[in-house]
Amino acid sequence: MHATYDAVIVGGGHNGLTAAAYLARAGRTVLLLERADHVGGATLSARAFPGVDANVSRYSYLVSLLPRQVRDELGLRIELRRRRISSYTPAAGGGLLVDTADDAATAASFASVDAGGDVDAWRAFGARTGALATRLWPTMTEPLMSRTDARRLLGADDWRDLVERPVGEVVDATFGSDLVRGIVLTDALIGTFARTHETGGRPNRCFLYHVIGGGTGDWDVPVGGMGAVAGALEAAARQAGAELLTSADVTAIEPGDAEVAWTDADGGEHRVGARHVLAACAPAVLDRLLGRAPREAPEGAQLKINMLLTRLPRLRSGIDPRTAFAGTFHVHESATELETAYQQAAAGRIPDVPPVETYCHSLTDDSILGPGLRATGHQTLTAFGLHMPARLFVADPGGSRAAALAATMRSIDSVLAEPLEDCLARDEHGRPCLEVRSPVDLEADVGLPGGHIFHRDLTWPWAERDDEVGAWGVETADRRVLLAGAGARRGGGVSGIPGRAAAMAVLGTV
Repeated sequence: MHATYDAVIVGGGHNGLTAAAYLARAGRTVLLLERADHVGGATLSARAFPGVDANVSRYSYLVSLLPRQVRDELGLRIELRRRRISSYTPAAGGGLLVDTADDAATAASFASVDAGGDVDAWRAFGARTGALATRLWPTMTEPLMSRTDARRLLGADDWRDLVERPVGEVVDATFGSDLVRGIVLTDALIGTFARTHETGGRPNRCFLYHVIGGGTGDWDVPVGGMGAVAGALEAAARQAGAELLTSADVTAIEPGDAEVAWTDADGGEHRVGARHVLAACAPAVLDRLLGRAPREAPEGAQLKINMLLTRLPRLRSGIDPRTAFAGTFHVHESATELETAYQQAAAGRIPDVPPVETYCHSLTDDSILGPGLRATGHQTLTAFGLHMPARLFVADPGGSRAAALAATMRSIDSVLAEPLEDCLARDEHGRPCLEVRSPVDLEADVGLPGGHIFHRDLTWPWAERDDEVGAWGVETADRRVLLAGAGARRGGGVSGIPGRAAAMAVLGTV
């Protein structure tokens, strides 16, 4: 090892790997330090069930925000597959199917759930957010534009409705159906514990990030699972010459002395010099490493369930399960149900009927299953429960996790023609192939403070202060320390954008 590196990167998630690959390719000496015994962070695939040949995306699971530019610049061999079915939402007497390849069938489905009056508004709103994505997405890999330029780029109407007004208010004014409103509003709530009608912009920012990805807003399936994304980035970093050190728990960053301290798996203490430190960790973690008073604690708000099924369950509506689960499967996510769940969680209890969305990775990409499982028709199923804030799990992590799982399974079962439990595969010990992670678990597993999947609340993807204009959104008060993780401006999601931005900031330093 060198005594001093051009860049020491703290954290080996996908953003840390992205930064390492860019800097090493530019000829800089790079050391990446990761506390776990593997890299990848939340961008991880794993055989979660003993003795079962299924490689599930354990934490993050879909890709929208990873720019083609990053893939091309780093030569990443990543295949993303588009899903034809956007979503299916069970409703009284049937369900609402959004088929991106059959506009007439989608319109008929709207009519079947008494939402026919919203078809034109649905199309117009989709065209509006699509046009916004086309304009805004290219700026995500450029230096930050000013708020004035952002307002000009979005236009007066989009700025008013998508930035200044509460997104829930705009959705209420656009759609008449409570069901349709809820489908739209879920994009404003993933990973965000909030009311969609609140002021301050948190749901609006979440909504914006969900509809601009790739310039289209599509959420695609990574072939091979999310681990394929981390694997491609790791290969790019190693091939470029970056040193990646796992089981290295960083204990302090001292920018004045330009040093980073860490301990290894045996408890040995080490120090290394750094011309720049790139913190591909949460801002709250960076504060601790710098010896600063912590900021306001982030709070995640979701329950993640990974399952392997012997077959997909039958639905009360009678729709083919391979169609219903091919896209995002919305369960009890009408606008009213979302608000009720929020109010119950805010009052300190697990929602009676948790809003949930699920999807089946293996319907789009069965390479994550071994040959035997493919031959017998096994399928994976991922469920993501909304309005499950960390505060509900802190006092009794195990008991609260079990209660939240039970409530979520009841919620899903209410739209099925058979219990989901009856479809669960079994591992080599005879246990159901089901894994559940709360925000408390996510903090313990992958170092997400409060289990917040974005590291902290999302920020607007443009400068909000004069001194940010033309910068990369990764700068801190310490010139040598850059924020390179999801908590940077334009962070959140699996994107690599903060990692690339931090690398660009280093490479632009004289």
